[in-house]
Amino acid sequence: MKNQTTLGVILAVTGILLFSSKAVMVKLAYLYGADSISILLLRMVFAFPFYLTISLIKRPQQPIARRDYLWLFALGMIGYYLASYFDFLGLQYIKASLERLILFIYPTLVLLLSYLIFGKTITRKQAIGVVVTYIGVVIIFSGELAVNQSDQVILGAVLIFFSALTYASYLTGSGWIIPKFGATVFTSYAMMISCGCVVIHYLLTEEITILDFDAEVYWIGLAMAFFATVIPSYLISYAIKMIGANSFSIFGSLGPVSTIALAYLFLDESLTLIQLVGSIVVIGGIFLAEKKKKP
Repeated sequence: MKNQTTLGVILAVTGILLFSSKAVMVKLAYLYGADSISILLLRMVFAFPFYLTISLIKRPQQPIARRDYLWLFALGMIGYYLASYFDFLGLQYIKASLERLILFIYPTLVLLLSYLIFGKTITRKQAIGVVVTYIGVVIIFSGELAVNQSDQVILGAVLIFFSALTYASYLTGSGWIIPKFGATVFTSYAMMISCGCVVIHYLLTEEITILDFDAEVYWIGLAMAFFATVIPSYLISYAIKMIGANSFSIFGSLGPVSTIALAYLFLDESLTLIQLVGSIVVIGGIFLAEKKKKP
């Protein structure tokens, strides 16, 4: 049991760190003139063969009702298509470090949606954590506006918030359906559905031409697909299976921290003192909201 917990922690930390690299890769692709939907398309197209292969190897262990497949389609579209699209759009206007901190409020949105939709109780400690988290976001946002007084910052923040909201909606709705498919099968199917949505979006909104970018964009897209999408999606699924969702959520605070470090190393981004204070407040609020009392 101890070895399984240790392995679960290693998988959780590795998955979170790899997922966090996505924002930095997107910003790097923008430097080469790529647009958001094209980057998203490259990410999904490169990732699709991996998910298809795994879905052919791993099948559901029980019969699945037609309505469950409909829910799977809806959740795949919301969680991995819309959330990613809003995220990639928002990254055109704000820094990767700020994106990750705003996106990190999704656990509090899960709490609120679970209360509104399923009537789940929010404890006093969780309510305080939610309030603290949003105070931290306000501090960070005010710090960013002080540095860069631009409508684009507001637009980017709103888009990232929608990304957090759609991802939170996916997490809220998927909890009851994942056991029916199994974590691996559900992840594979949902990602393939998302890939299809991205391709349809591209065909409807862009000229159907061969993507003409520098070679670096394609390498970034491949790296994003493999290292920041496929690998972490399964690592996190198995980590949650081994240590539980509550324990896993504690490690979520590594996400913003690792993105800030990567953005500093590869994008020359930096945080002001007030933004650093806000970051600490956000992470503290999330930790407080997610921390459970021991039975």
